[in-house]
Amino acid sequence: MTDLDVYLAAIVAGDTRMFGCWLAGAEPTVRASLRSFAAAIDVEAILQESLLRVWQVAARFEPDGRANGLLRLAIRIARNLAVSEVRRTRATPVEAESLETALAIDGRGPDPMLRRAIVACRDALPAKPRQAFDARIDSGGGRDDTELAESLNMRLNTFLQNFTRARQMLADCLRKKGVDIDQELRA
Repeated sequence: MTDLDVYLAAIVAGDTRMFGCWLAGAEPTVRASLRSFAAAIDVEAILQESLLRVWQVAARFEPDGRANGLLRLAIRIARNLAVSEVRRTRATPVEAESLETALAIDGRGPDPMLRRAIVACRDALPAKPRQAFDARIDSGGGRDDTELAESLNMRLNTFLQNFTRARQMLADCLRKKGVDIDQELRA
């Protein structure tokens, strides 16, 4: 990998075009460093926030003489933001099967109040997470995630992040409505 610090002097001087060049080289590496957080938090938001923070602190950055110092700073900022977000949200993703089962109507007949709560929470999801969630549910397991992502014009990673966000937000919403998902699944 090329040393992206070649852009540092121009970035410090406030050259947005050179920051864009640095960003084009740095973004894939910073994104990859966040991969382990993708199941629990919105990595795209963390990535964007970390890159914005790099721009804000670049003028005060002092290189340590090693290659890609600003990139290493960006990775540190991104990972710290991700850890803080995990702690802040106390993110505990719910298994897809749990929510899919909660949405399914079983042999004992639907619980109309539970069904209304699920529909209300699903309707409250933001557009992209709702699209990913609906695509997975509508496919009934007949299509893999790569196909579903392509059908929504999303990259696979983006699709998975949106589905994970939808799953977590749906579970949180149901809890706020007093629904105990574990109890409902056992019933």
